[in-house]
Amino acid sequence: MGVSDQRHTPIAMRRHLPNFITCLNLLSGCIGVTLALASQPKLAAYCVVASGLFDFLDGLVARALHVKSPIGKELDSLADVVSFGLVPGAIWYTLLGVAFPESVYIPYLGFVVTVFSAIRLAQFNIDDRQTTDFIGLNTPMNAFYVVSLLFIAETYGSLVLHPAFLLGNIALTSALLISNIRLFSLKLESGSWQKNKWKFIFIILSAVWVGLLKFAAVPGVLVLYFLFSFIHFRRTA
Repeated sequence: MGVSDQRHTPIAMRRHLPNFITCLNLLSGCIGVTLALASQPKLAAYCVVASGLFDFLDGLVARALHVKSPIGKELDSLADVVSFGLVPGAIWYTLLGVAFPESVYIPYLGFVVTVFSAIRLAQFNIDDRQTTDFIGLNTPMNAFYVVSLLFIAETYGSLVLHPAFLLGNIALTSALLISNIRLFSLKLESGSWQKNKWKFIFIILSAVWVGLLKFAAVPGVLVLYFLFSFIHFRRTA
């Protein structure tokens, strides 16, 4: 290898680092699917958390190294379809199997969320309005909500595993994924309190809530997300 090749090798490796992290997101999602379908949905939930961490890091690293690329954007969406679309669908499938033990077909309705997650991600890729914020519930937040139900079911199993609750949530979250509701992104363009006040308040309250209740806090965090996004956009309009 010549001197020129040695000098450019670290640059080439740096360019691929965000994509490598995205691939870890995808790998974690694939493991999560197998665990969910093997009747180990709680372990699948931790794979979703790991995928969420990788999904955050790949964008952070890409911005820090100034190595954003079109292929990175496409790879990110493909990974998200698995980690935040297919894994939640598999978890809904598992839960519906418990709620409808005598039905062969009803559990497959869980994958409706996977379909709407794919539609949501496709819309995101071609929608110029979503460069800094979201329109519709983003797939990671939806996935975190789904996996939180597994832990809430330990205390409120009769509610979470009720057929009407499961089918109603599948319909509701699918609709929210492709809705026109505007939600802020947590990728802050600056540290200004004035510009990001409601985002900071949301982050602080959510961190406290999750610290106290862990997974059980996610439904409440989701409600706060909608509430503070509404206030944020009303105040910054």
